[in-house]
Amino acid sequence: MSVASSTSSPRAGSRRVGLPRPTLLPLLSVGFVMMLLVGVGVGPMVIPPHVSVAILLSKLGITLDIPFTTQQDTVLWVIRLPRVVLGALVGAGLAVSGALLQGVFRNPLADPGLIGVSSGAALGAVTVIVFGGAVFGLFTLSIVAFIGGAITTLCIYRLANRGGRTDVASMLLIGLALNALVGAATGVLIYLADDPQLRSIVFWTMGGLGGALWTTVLAIVPFIVVVLVIAPILGRALNLFALGEAEARHLGVEIEAIKRWVILLAALATGAAVAVAGPIGFVGLIVPHIIRLIAGPDHRLLLPACALGGATLLISADMLARTIAAPAEIPVGLITAFAGGPFFLVLILRTRKMYGW
Repeated sequence: MSVASSTSSPRAGSRRVGLPRPTLLPLLSVGFVMMLLVGVGVGPMVIPPHVSVAILLSKLGITLDIPFTTQQDTVLWVIRLPRVVLGALVGAGLAVSGALLQGVFRNPLADPGLIGVSSGAALGAVTVIVFGGAVFGLFTLSIVAFIGGAITTLCIYRLANRGGRTDVASMLLIGLALNALVGAATGVLIYLADDPQLRSIVFWTMGGLGGALWTTVLAIVPFIVVVLVIAPILGRALNLFALGEAEARHLGVEIEAIKRWVILLAALATGAAVAVAGPIGFVGLIVPHIIRLIAGPDHRLLLPACALGGATLLISADMLARTIAAPAEIPVGLITAFAGGPFFLVLILRTRKMYGW
C-alpha cells in the first residue's frame, strides 16, 4: 500500500459527527480554559476554581474579594501553573504537528514520529544521560535532544529528496529505516549505562511534565507559538493536497515549498515538545482524527482546533497521571499510551474496512 492510497479524501473526511463548525472553536476554547483552571487546582492541596481565578488576576493587579493564602499562591504560581502551561504547549504542538503531517502524507495514520524527531531526540537525551556533560547548564539535555531530533529529520528529508522533489512514500520508508537505526544506537547506549543512568533514561523515555519550571516554559514558547501562528496559513494548500499532488500543483500550490514548511514546522514543534517533556505518544494521532470526525477535513479549521484539543487533552492526561496513584505520580506518556494504543488499533481496523487493505 502506498502512503497516498489511504488518503482521507474530502468525500471520506466529510463524515462528521456532532458540532456545527462555527461553534467548535468557541466550545474548545471554553473547555480549554475550564480544564486549565481544574488542572491548577487539583492536587494534594485543592484550590477551588474561583480562588485560582483570584490568584491569577492578582498577578495582573486586579484584586477580587476572594481570600487566598500565601501557600495557595505559591503552589499555584510556582508549581502547578508552569506544569499546566507546559502541558498545553506540548499538547498543542504535538497535535498540530500530527495534523500537518497527516495532511501532507494524506494518511490519517501519520504521526510526528514518522519524521524521526522523537527517535533522534531520544538518542540525544540518552547520550547526555550516559556520557554526562553540561555545556548548556541545566538545559543541556533539552538542547541536545532538540538538536538530535532536528538532525534526524534533516537526514530523512535529504534522503527522500530527489531532483528537488520529495516523495512522501519514500520519506515514510526512509523514516522507518532511520528510526530503527537511531533506535539501535540508543539501545547500545542503554546497554552501556549504569543503574542510576538506566533509571533516568527509563523515566525520560516515559514522558512527563514533572520538571516544569517557568524557564522551561519560556524556552519552548517561541518554537510552539511560531508553529501555531504559521500552520493555519497552510490550511488551504493542505486542503488541495487531498486531491493529489498533481491536482494541487495544477491549482497553483507550490508542492515542494508546502512540504518543506510542513516538515520544518512539525520538526520544530515536536522537537521542542520532546526536548522538555520526553516522547509523549499518540497525541498527534488521536486529536487530529477526533477533530476531523467532528468538523470535517478543512485544515483552516482543523489546525487551530487541534491546538486547543491537544492542549486540553494533555492537561487532562497529566492531571490524571498525578492524581490516579497519589501521592505517587504516573508518567503522562503512559496515560496517553494506554488511551492511544486501543484508539490506534481501532483506527487501523476502520481504515482497512474503508479502503479494503
